Amino acid sequence: MIVLLVATLAFRGLGALGVGRFGTWRVSAAHGLAVMLVMTASAHFVPAGVTFMPDYGDMVAMVPPFVPFPGFVVYLTGVLELAGAAGLVLARFRRPAGICLALLFVGLLPANIYAAIAGASIASPLAERIPEQVLYIAIALWAALDARSERPVNSVPVAS
Repeated sequence: MIVLLVATLAFRGLGALGVGRFGTWRVSAAHGLAVMLVMTASAHFVPAGVTFMPDYGDMVAMVPPFVPFPGFVVYLTGVLELAGAAGLVLARFRRPAGICLALLFVGLLPANIYAAIAGASIASPLAERIPEQVLYIAIALWAALDARSERPVNSVPVAS
């Protein structure tokens, strides 16, 4: 969550300095969520033995036993997170990416609950994880809203 917050504030700061792309909180938050997703998705592909972050094995341990092919599911969700991140930064794909990411976050919630209950080494407590997941869903949906009518804070209307 710290990565999301810092990245969003950094992008919005760039917007305040005149970088038009980051002229709104919504777009800055979409880019912040994309940065967070790239970081979290990377854990899906890290080989065992890398000690500074969760690895593939840690991610597989989070998958509930009722989910078939847990290794494949870990790779698949990593790819989906990376695709969602790319979609969030490309304005034309932001809406479908935000909606799909919100659905993905809902789908991942059982794994996070299972990991917390099973005591997986990388699981955060439910009291922390569920509100975080709700925040990610909310930001993904906010990013998906139609931004055509949204004008950057620092923009000047152009006469027709």
